[in-house]
Amino acid sequence: MLTSSHFVRTFTKLVKPGILTCTRTFLSLSLFTPRIRPGVNLISKHPSRFSTHTRTMSSNNLYISETPSDVKNAKGLHLITQNTPNGQATQIMLEELADTHNAEWTTTVINISTNEQKKEWFLRLNPNGRIPTLVDNSQSPPFPVIETSAQMLYLIKFFDKDDTFGFKDELERNEALQWMFFWHGGGAPYQGQVNHFTKAAPEKIPYAINRYKNETLRVYGVLEIRLSGQYTGEPRDYLVGHGKGKYSVADIKTWPWVKGWERTGFTQEDMKPFPHLLKWIDRIAERPAVQRGIGDKYVQK
Repeated sequence: MLTSSHFVRTFTKLVKPGILTCTRTFLSLSLFTPRIRPGVNLISKHPSRFSTHTRTMSSNNLYISETPSDVKNAKGLHLITQNTPNGQATQIMLEELADTHNAEWTTTVINISTNEQKKEWFLRLNPNGRIPTLVDNSQSPPFPVIETSAQMLYLIKFFDKDDTFGFKDELERNEALQWMFFWHGGGAPYQGQVNHFTKAAPEKIPYAINRYKNETLRVYGVLEIRLSGQYTGEPRDYLVGHGKGKYSVADIKTWPWVKGWERTGFTQEDMKPFPHLLKWIDRIAERPAVQRGIGDKYVQK
């Protein structure tokens, strides 16, 4: 029977001496790290069973005198947001969970144009200084979650026990992550830069505007390929799931940005190549929770 030492001796003959240490470490980890069976959850869906003993930050570290009282006195889930596409993704997720699982949370709407999110009280919760920020005060100590994709995955992990907006099948679950990350890392930054260079930049830079417009349209084209079934022969209603798909976190993550194509500056002519994408936008917009998630309750009074 081959042992780890056999593998190390054999493998290190094939590599340069300079990476011997790295090779040994890699082999040791790969051979002796326990294998995890597919489908096994390492963290319980029940919030009280989420391990806290290794986390040392206390609520005294999170909240200071300048922290708004509705933030530091909140119980359970508390969302700090503004009604932007990024904020809307988590807002919609919470509204959907309210309909299906009676989820409850409180909300603080801030004004990012005054850089409220750059103040110390906010940076203690989210060092990146971006909205939305979700805090789960049912954890001990309270547990901040930054980044919309992480927030959505946190919510379906702990509050969507039957995977209404997630997937039990491991391959479908991975597929949902693929499309969430595709939009998180590609579509949202590109479209955001279109907005910046067309509306906020102190000078118009044609190269930047054209580059980010073209990249955003390219990403729209990828979504169109997916929804049209161009290579599968089967059009889809939603991004992930067997057959025509199932409305899920992947759609919720992507929709708030894409539905704003006109505000971003794209024309009807620009959108002609994406008929299935336009139908997808309209289909999701019909959901009551979606309308609430982008509604007036998330607009600062």
